[in-house]
Amino acid sequence: MSAREWIGKDFYRELGVSSDASQDEIKKAYRKLARENHPDANPGNAEAEKKFKAVSEAYGVLSDPEKRKEYDEARRLFGSGGPGGFGFPGGGQGGPGGFDLGDIFGQQGAGGFGGLGDMLGNLFGRRGAAGGPASRAQRGSDVETDVRIDFAEAVRGATLPLRLSSPATCGTCGGNGARPGTQPRVCPLCAGSGLISRSQGAFAFSEPCRECRGRGSIIDDPCPECLGEGVSTRTRTLTVRIPPGVDDGQRIRLAGQGEPGRGGAPAGDLYVRVHVNPHRVFGRSGNDLTITVPVEFTELALGGTITVPTLDGKVSLKVPAGTANGRVLRARGKGIAKRDGSQGDLLVTLQVVVPSKVDGKAKKALEDYADAVAKQDPRPEITALLRERSG
Repeated sequence: MSAREWIGKDFYRELGVSSDASQDEIKKAYRKLARENHPDANPGNAEAEKKFKAVSEAYGVLSDPEKRKEYDEARRLFGSGGPGGFGFPGGGQGGPGGFDLGDIFGQQGAGGFGGLGDMLGNLFGRRGAAGGPASRAQRGSDVETDVRIDFAEAVRGATLPLRLSSPATCGTCGGNGARPGTQPRVCPLCAGSGLISRSQGAFAFSEPCRECRGRGSIIDDPCPECLGEGVSTRTRTLTVRIPPGVDDGQRIRLAGQGEPGRGGAPAGDLYVRVHVNPHRVFGRSGNDLTITVPVEFTELALGGTITVPTLDGKVSLKVPAGTANGRVLRARGKGIAKRDGSQGDLLVTLQVVVPSKVDGKAKKALEDYADAVAKQDPRPEITALLRERSG
C-alpha cells in the first residue's frame, strides 16, 4: 500500500473511536468489531469480511505506539481528508501550481526516496532504499484472538488447538497475486519502481505510477482465489501452548502467525488472550492458591487437625487451640509452580460455621458453656465505651 493510500484512510473512524482514544479504548473497539464481523460469524458475507479486514488493518497501526505516533504525525502534516487532497491545492492530481501527495513521498531524481518519504519510512514500510519492489515492503498486521481454559489448565499449563479465520498468504498463488502458471510482469512504464518522476521548474517530483497503481508490477491474469491481492481469508488450525501459571487476561504472543507481510516483508504476530474459568473451590492470588474452609467453633477453640484438598491431592494442617475466626494457614509449596522455578503456597482461610438451629444436648452444652464463661467479656473495648456514654 502506498503512502497516499495509507494516510488517506481514517483508522480512527474505522474503529469508531476519537483520535485521542486510549489504548484500552482502541483495543475494546477492535475486539467488538472483530467479533461482529468475523468471517466465522458471517459466512458468505463479503461486506462483513471487508469490514473485518479494515478493522484489523486499523488496529495493526493504532495498537502499535510507534506506528500510531507516525500515523498521527502524518495526519497532522497533511490533514485527515480523503485520499488525494489532504488540504493541498490542486486536489492531489499534480495540477499546475499544486502538489501531489506522491510528490512529497516520492523520489528526488531517479534515485532513492527523499524528504518526508524517509522521515515516515517505518510507517509506510519504506527504508530509504532504491525505488524498487522491495522498498514498498510492509510488515503484516498483528492479529488478536481469545481462548477460554479451565482453572486447572491455567495452573498446570496446556496445549490447545486454535482454529483461526484471518487474512493469510493466498495458498493458490503463493502470494504473488497471479493465476498459477503465470507470473506478474514488471511494469513497463515505471520499470518496477512504482513511481513516475517528473520535473516542475527547478524541482524533481514523483508520483505513483498510474499504470501499475504504485505496485511496480502488473498482473494480467489475476489469481481466482485472491483476485490479485496475494492475500485471502482462510481457516487454519494452530497449536497454542499455554504456559503453567498463566493469568486471566494474559496475552500469549505467537511470532509470525499474524497477517502476511507485503512485498516480502515479515508477517505480523498473533496474540492469544487467555480467559480462565473460575474454580468452584479454589481461588488465586499471584502464585498462591486460596481456599476457604468451614470449621466448627470447637475446632478453633480446642485445636486439632484438618484435611483440605489441593489441586492434585490433599494436605493436613494443624489448627492451634484458640485460633481466631478468619485466620489463614499456609501449606507451603502447594500453590502454583511456574516455568521460571517460582513456587506458590496454598492459603487456607478458616471460617466458623454457625448452625441455624440448636436443640437437645447441643443446646444444653452451649448454655453450660455460656454460664462457664459469663465473667469473660469478649468485647471489653465496646463495653467500656457503652459505660462512658451511659454515665
